[in-house]
Amino acid sequence: MAETQQVDESSETAGGDRKKAARAERRTAKLAKEIGAFAKAHGGAEGQIAYVGQRGARIVLVGEDGGWGDLMAPTYEIAERAVEKSGISRHEAFDGEFAAKVKTGPYEWKRMAGIQIGGASKG
Repeated sequence: MAETQQVDESSETAGGDRKKAARAERRTAKLAKEIGAFAKAHGGAEGQIAYVGQRGARIVLVGEDGGWGDLMAPTYEIAERAVEKSGISRHEAFDGEFAAKVKTGPYEWKRMAGIQIGGASKG
């Protein structure tokens, strides 16, 4: 006679959910740490979160010194929690006074011009 065992599907699902939640919390903590490091290196920072579809969310950071950068989060919710955990100010949109804080240098201008005219010049 074969022995059978009943499987509690809810506990299997809960185990998968716990792993997923733990992974999300680790990613949130890592992003918050990276945001904090950026803020420290730039005399403070502000941020904005942009949903980019299935790829997740982009966290745009602007330092008090005008330096800027971005990070990708796998979900918008993780991005929100990371920004909140980091303690930086958050803007709803990247416009106005916030966008004016970004300082660009020769590299960015050359790169933007190269894109506009079909590529960087050689020479």
